[in-house]
Amino acid sequence: MTVIKILPHAELCPEGRSIEAAPGTSVCEALLENGIEIEHACDMSCACTTCHVIVRHGFDSLGELDESEEDLLDRAWGLEPQSRLSCQAIVAATPLTIEIPKYTINHARENH
Repeated sequence: MTVIKILPHAELCPEGRSIEAAPGTSVCEALLENGIEIEHACDMSCACTTCHVIVRHGFDSLGELDESEEDLLDRAWGLEPQSRLSCQAIVAATPLTIEIPKYTINHARENH
């Protein structure tokens, strides 16, 4: 299992948290399976940016971004060089530290 450290987020994870995920799991799936309700308006189909995260440690272990993800990330709020869509970021063996941005481009939060 790979450890994912989530930095504090005022609404989703106020104290921050460390979770474990099996390699091959997306970061989004790992967050949801551990009760961290990150937005994922497109149901993890790489069609929006609501699951955008910033990978503070372990970015290179996630593999290459494909063109679809790169195009979508251009629209994400708070884009940084280590930004990824959590639905496309597949966990490997390297521990990760992620930050969930304060905002998304969604005007209304989805109830999943």
